[in-house]
Amino acid sequence: MARKPYEGEVETPPEADRVEGAPHPRETPVLFGQEAAEAAFLDAWAGGRLHHAWMLTGPRGVGKATLAWRMARALIAQPAPAPGLFGAGMEEPPAPATLEMEPDEPAFRRLMALSEPRLRLLRRSWDDKTKRLRTRIVADDARALHGLFANTAADGGWRVAVIDALDDLNPQAANALLKLIEEPPERSIFLLVCHAPSRILPTIRSRCRALALRRLDPPALSAAVAAAQTTEAAKAGQGAPEAHPAEAALHALSDGSAGEALRLAAEGGPELYARLVRLAQGAPGMDRAAFHDWASAAAGRDAEARFDATLRLVGLLTSRLARAGAGRPPDPEAAPGEAVLAARLSPTPAAARAWAEAAQDIPARAARARAVNLDPERIILDTFGALDAAARRAAGG
Repeated sequence: MARKPYEGEVETPPEADRVEGAPHPRETPVLFGQEAAEAAFLDAWAGGRLHHAWMLTGPRGVGKATLAWRMARALIAQPAPAPGLFGAGMEEPPAPATLEMEPDEPAFRRLMALSEPRLRLLRRSWDDKTKRLRTRIVADDARALHGLFANTAADGGWRVAVIDALDDLNPQAANALLKLIEEPPERSIFLLVCHAPSRILPTIRSRCRALALRRLDPPALSAAVAAAQTTEAAKAGQGAPEAHPAEAALHALSDGSAGEALRLAAEGGPELYARLVRLAQGAPGMDRAAFHDWASAAAGRDAEARFDATLRLVGLLTSRLARAGAGRPPDPEAAPGEAVLAARLSPTPAAARAWAEAAQDIPARAARARAVNLDPERIILDTFGALDAAARRAAGG
């Protein structure tokens, strides 16, 4: 959610690829837990197998965009080919041994400011008419990449396009991007962040080299969250932040995603999830008055973050209940009493199937309601009603 401008200040549109409470990936100097993916890219570069399109895959928030910007900085900083001895063509300079780069390096500063002429960023853009971020990447924005590749770079260096995320392209934008990837200009690289490769056009997937990033283990997750929070505190002129009091709950709820952990921390996610678990203890037959209290608080002015968090946490609860019935009870618990609740609401594989269906149906139902601009309070009430109905089906009632 964008910060409100001070009096007299020009409002800066929010960035679609920025997580609240975290530095933007292009501002992030350190990547945690993805050494294997980074090494695979460097090995391909050193071996002369630098593919023109790299699809960075994996769950949201595990560092895909951060890796893309590290790759982009290294490519932009790479010297152009030099004439070989005795005029024997152009020789490519050796690949770097690492993607590490200090923030005061010129390439780092230019990319952080989005002032590098050999780089373009494709992401969901701001709609001046609606005063909102677009929900998809549109064709005009994708076609604008042609400007980067229209002419050979003056210095002979790499030209880089970062797409964050490929999942956000509408069909027309996807086709526009495909045309560029099908006929890649010389010394051009496409770095495509992708959360769900199976949903991407097969024609795009087939022209990319996939680079898979994994979920972060607890030490890497803790380090990534702490580094991001320290960076944000320093930017705000504050001291180093204290450890989150519900760090174990953040780990459990974020499932190895630093981005999700930071988002949940900023939104009060652990506290909201604990409240949701208490509410679900009445299922089937949850407290309707509590429904309305929560829906009212999550749908008021300036409550967009709580609204989004509520919908995501309901999805998490249904998924965790499905896993419990399939023999994987919550370990660790994300809230007090979660294991007892899971044992009661999802004791069998049949109940697990009911919860697995709910984990698909409830978010889809909310997404459809949001697409037609249904009142947020009504969406929350409907979501809680669907959660209670799922508990009734899981119980065989």
